[in-house]
Amino acid sequence: MTIHEFLQGDKFALLAGVELLETGNGYAKARMLIKPEHLNGGGVCQGGAIFTLADLAFAAATNSHARLTLSITSNINFFKAESKGYLYAEAKEAFSHKRLANCEVRITNEAEELIATFNGTGYRKDTELPFTPLV
Repeated sequence: MTIHEFLQGDKFALLAGVELLETGNGYAKARMLIKPEHLNGGGVCQGGAIFTLADLAFAAATNSHARLTLSITSNINFFKAESKGYLYAEAKEAFSHKRLANCEVRITNEAEELIATFNGTGYRKDTELPFTPLV
């Protein structure tokens, strides 16, 4: 099993159309095509959809060490609205320890304009995941 296969278990992200593009040691990149079902009443991508994109990238980056890491806190800042095209989330661990991980995620559009930033802290459990840690 790979981390990509493991994260296929995130049914909510899959239903939202989030696709994992790249993974590495403490790193991940994901994307989501904005569809009509992602739009809010104002006609722009709903914040929860953007959060879901960022959260999957966070999950891939922090779980890349093959130890189950669950979010204990996260926040997002929105800077620019988007209503069409792809959004990308690039996650990089800022801190990685036996029990805690912190990850910064930049969400951009196809023109690489900053749409939002996400910051999450995860707690690492003793549960080993069924794939080889990424190095």
